[in-house]
Amino acid sequence: MSTAHSHHLENPGSTTPPPRIDLVATVPGAPPMPAGAEAMTILVTLPPGSEGAPPHRHSGPAFGYVVKGEIIFELEGEPQRVVKAGEAFWEPGYDVIHYQDGNNLADAESAFVVTMFCAPGQPMLVPVSAEELEQRRDRRAPRP
Repeated sequence: MSTAHSHHLENPGSTTPPPRIDLVATVPGAPPMPAGAEAMTILVTLPPGSEGAPPHRHSGPAFGYVVKGEIIFELEGEPQRVVKAGEAFWEPGYDVIHYQDGNNLADAESAFVVTMFCAPGQPMLVPVSAEELEQRRDRRAPRP
């Protein structure tokens, strides 16, 4: 963690140790937010082996943190990767397809917390049709 992101607040009257603050992730540059965005934070718990949500997109950026287990994470144009407990992820939203957010574990639950910035009056998650997936097939990174 750089000193620009370190935090320590003096509290002379305190009788307990100060909180420990660790930087988990940063996103360079401010991602664009929808005008009048609504921020919502949800906890997603995936049963063992769950495929997660079908391919979808969000109306604004999303920032997440895996609290338990491992998830398979794949965005349009990026190779799929495994995000483990204690690690963070983000996606820009808007037109980018989120292909996978499934449980990488066949024998245990996985869970993540995600904060999404949604356009007013828009659903937080919009499924992508099979036709659109086919039309954009060339934008998907090669699969393992």
